[in-house]
Amino acid sequence: MRRTASLVALVLVLALVTTALAGCSGDSGTGGNGADETSTGGVTDTFTFAQGADPRGLDPARIDDLESAKVIGNIYEGLTKYALDSTEVLPCLAKSWEVSDDGLTYTFTLQEGVKFHDGTDFNAEAVKFNIDRQLPPKADDDMPYASFAFGTVKDVVVIDDHTVRIDLTQKNTAFLANLAMSMAAPMVSPKALQDNDNSVMEAPCGTGPYKFVSWSKGENIVLVRNDDYWSDKAKTKNVVFRFITDNSARVLALNNGEVDMIDGIDATVVKTIQDAGNKLFEAPGMNVNYMAYNTTSPLFKDPAARIAFSQAVNREELVQSLYQGYSEVAETILPTFMPGYDPTVRQAAYDPEAAKAGLAKAGIKKVHMITYSNPRPYNPMTGASLAAAVQGYLRKVGVECTIDTYDWTTYKEKVKAGDYDVAFYGWIGDNGDPDNFLNLLADDDPNLNLARWDDPTYQKMVKDALALPNGPERDAAYTACEKYVAERAVWLVISHAEQQAAYRPGVKDFVYHATGNLYLKNVVVQK
Repeated sequence: MRRTASLVALVLVLALVTTALAGCSGDSGTGGNGADETSTGGVTDTFTFAQGADPRGLDPARIDDLESAKVIGNIYEGLTKYALDSTEVLPCLAKSWEVSDDGLTYTFTLQEGVKFHDGTDFNAEAVKFNIDRQLPPKADDDMPYASFAFGTVKDVVVIDDHTVRIDLTQKNTAFLANLAMSMAAPMVSPKALQDNDNSVMEAPCGTGPYKFVSWSKGENIVLVRNDDYWSDKAKTKNVVFRFITDNSARVLALNNGEVDMIDGIDATVVKTIQDAGNKLFEAPGMNVNYMAYNTTSPLFKDPAARIAFSQAVNREELVQSLYQGYSEVAETILPTFMPGYDPTVRQAAYDPEAAKAGLAKAGIKKVHMITYSNPRPYNPMTGASLAAAVQGYLRKVGVECTIDTYDWTTYKEKVKAGDYDVAFYGWIGDNGDPDNFLNLLADDDPNLNLARWDDPTYQKMVKDALALPNGPERDAAYTACEKYVAERAVWLVISHAEQQAAYRPGVKDFVYHATGNLYLKNVVVQK
């Protein structure tokens, strides 16, 4: 067998606002009853972060959004974790592992003495319980990442309390990286799941450095330090996630000292933030902002109709106007620094005359769009602003677009229902592997595959690429996937956003990760 301590999925050299932090997370624990605002020694006991929307929920198996992941990443842990400044895979709840020579068997040795927040033991049975509930026949339709994270898992075998074996149906180069994600992979207390009918969306229970205290919908989530944590304990006692939908209101809350850090900012507020003495965090964004055509809609079953619609949109002008230099025009689904990126891949070029002729030939006069009201890391100007810009371009070529805008939680339900011709969305890379982006269009879950595209040729291309070892052959396979999608205009990719947040100067040692997760174990807030 090949002995491996970790797998380097992709090392992204990002300018993270962090110092060298150690440990991952985990254990049972007791704690306070809320967000104590007292302070000692010039350091406050509470860190407050404001984001644009509530999480969808706090069960890792039942969420697929970053609003949820940012909270989850501080409550739960997986078998593996990412390095704080990259997507290199490191040990976490599994302290080591072995991979068989054929790449089909992973044997994990688990940390000892780790407990869930409810006091129950983390062990091999807990690992099996967490993965089995996301495999057929137990998996249900409300587990959007189950097939992505565990689709190649054949079975999970308990060897002893601290050893577990996972057998795969095919080689999966991204498997260890998948186990570090905030979606699907984190370990949940089996007792908590049994006590809550297999869903802990509002009763999270993990092994992480913070424990759940309360959730006031539309207002905040409060976490408290896990004082029985098995690794280095969190430095700040309380963490509060506040939900402030309006961008300007979030900036005002930061500048007034009501919160310590915010995200979802846009170019129009940067000067206001800096003039108030606050700081800007900026790093390359591992994301893509896109418009998906519903390929099951009568309007967009034909690639020619999708290409004509895309030709109506001046993406260069749109990106400059909306994002003012804080996003770059996208030609590919993959960000430019990821394996598989190829600069020769091109989307349908702006050509309003060709668009007008093509749309007329397809008989397209009215298009139903749906979008979201809140900012997103890949689109800080909100989905409503982006949809309105696209609407304006289409009006110039004789097509009227109606736009229905929803809050984020409702929008996810509308996406699942599929009543749209065009939907706006985006993706933040979960693990640094190209499969994480390009598998979206091969997935049968409409929460991930908004285009509802069912192409057996593409599905095989993605499956074959996943099994290849990292290197030039695998990169070329993902480039071929990019070209195949672009030629058929399944999405109109729009931009790659810079990763941005703003924070008070007294905030030290937070980790705003390349995956969009916010790790707060070592954060300190100085007065």
